[in-house]
Formats: sequence, C-alpha cells, structure tokens
Amino acid sequence: MERRKFFKNILVAGGTLALMPSFSFAADKPRRGEFAMSMSDAQKAITSGKKAVSSDKVKLTVPNIAENGKVVPVKVFIDHPMEEGNYISSINVLTSKNGNSRCARVFLNPMNGEAYFSTRIKLGGTQDVVAIAETNKGEYLMSAKPVKVTIGGCG
Repeated sequence: MERRKFFKNILVAGGTLALMPSFSFAADKPRRGEFAMSMSDAQKAITSGKKAVSSDKVKLTVPNIAENGKVVPVKVFIDHPMEEGNYISSINVLTSKNGNSRCARVFLNPMNGEAYFSTRIKLGGTQDVVAIAETNKGEYLMSAKPVKVTIGGCG
C-alpha cells in the first residue's frame, strides 16, 4: 500500500513539474478580454465611424494626478437638455493606454433629468481619459483629460 502511494505522489510531482514552465509564460502575456480593443477601434465602434466633436458641454472631472491607478474617480456631466426628442442617449468612458480602452457605458433617457455619470476606473499608467456622449439625434460630443498615475493599477 505504501508503495502505491509513493508512485502516485511521484507521478503527481512529475506532472506538476512538467506544467510549471507553461504557467510562468502564461503570466507574462498581457491580459486582454474577449472584447478588448484599442482607443481608436473603440471610438469607431461607439460612433459608427462618425467623428466625435470636442465640446465644452461635456464636463469631465478626473484628478490631474492619481496616487493609485487602481481606483481613479471619474465624473461626467453634459450640459444638454434632457427633454423628449432632444437628450443625451449614452455616455462612454474610455482610456488611451489600458489593454481594454472601454471602461464604462451608460444609457440615458429623458426621465433621467440630467446627463450625469460617476464611476471609478483602473488606469495602468499615465494616460488620457476620454468621455464621449451621444445625443438621440446621432451626434457625438467628447472631452479628454490627461491623468498622471504614480502607482500602477492594472499590472
């Protein structure tokens, strides 16, 4: 009985050692989700290829310097009416250098009263945070701000 346990343990240890190199290489690969995409690809997907216009109506609030990239507060307010037939239908938050640039997307309707969204995002390093707002008429308004990260959040 002891001999069987001994051989079983040897086989388990050998199998584990054989798999160890593949575990270390898997850790070196950047993690990307199934739907990960670059900033330009994400903008094209959101706007269906239309150009997003920079606007001071989109008020993006992010810290200039984030001490910790794991938790960066983001607030987006759009100075736009929220009435039937003329409202903001979605707000998107993107980052320029994260593995997946899309951070958040919220859908709105006139019953929301105002076009406002607040969240916290992860930033893997110093980069731009971009907010894109879509009107119900198919227009895209945007604002971008740089954020300097002192401690990385995605790595």
